[in-house]
Amino acid sequence: MSYTPSTSWQTGEATNSQASVQPDKLSNYDLVLRCQEGLSPDRSAFAELLRRYQSHVDKILYHLAPDWQDRADLAQEVWIRVYRNVKRLNDPVKFRGWLSRIATNLFYDELRKRKRVRDPLSLDAPRMLEDGQMDWEIAADEPGPEDDLTTREFYDQLRAAIADLPEVFRTTIVLREIEGLAYEEIAEITGVSLGTVKSRIARARQRLQVQLQTYLDS
Repeated sequence: MSYTPSTSWQTGEATNSQASVQPDKLSNYDLVLRCQEGLSPDRSAFAELLRRYQSHVDKILYHLAPDWQDRADLAQEVWIRVYRNVKRLNDPVKFRGWLSRIATNLFYDELRKRKRVRDPLSLDAPRMLEDGQMDWEIAADEPGPEDDLTTREFYDQLRAAIADLPEVFRTTIVLREIEGLAYEEIAEITGVSLGTVKSRIARARQRLQVQLQTYLDS
């Protein structure tokens, strides 16, 4: 999905020290600061943030709503919301988590409007770590030559098991295991306590492990 800010968006004024620096040379922090200056976000700085984080937004929406045909429209709406509200972000360091929250909230806003809810996630097979917790990797678009029938069956069972999880468990799994957000960021995004986030993730992992134990033991 490709999206370019409207040419009607004005360029905000940058500080003298930063004005001569090309956006692609700036840190994410400085890009956000530049977008917060002036009457409206600096167009070139905003475009660079979009370039760097566009795949991040697309990935969140894909794993929340893989069957929705209008994900590109939703992604565009995410960036419109970012453009309109970037000045309200108090800590530029937290831009990625703030962006994730906007994308997640938009998804649930749309979900409430739809009468029919489809399976929201598509995840790759888990693997066990030394501490016993489950880690996740995003499945490739096309199966590799080593994939066999058993692996494909596992993927099918995993998707079905995730689809059966309560909505709040699905959200925390996406934010933690796919997006790699810290527990504190997930708590801020979902509006619950840190303890609740940890409990939901642990319970989701436990449910999935029980349902998929036959495949994990093979």
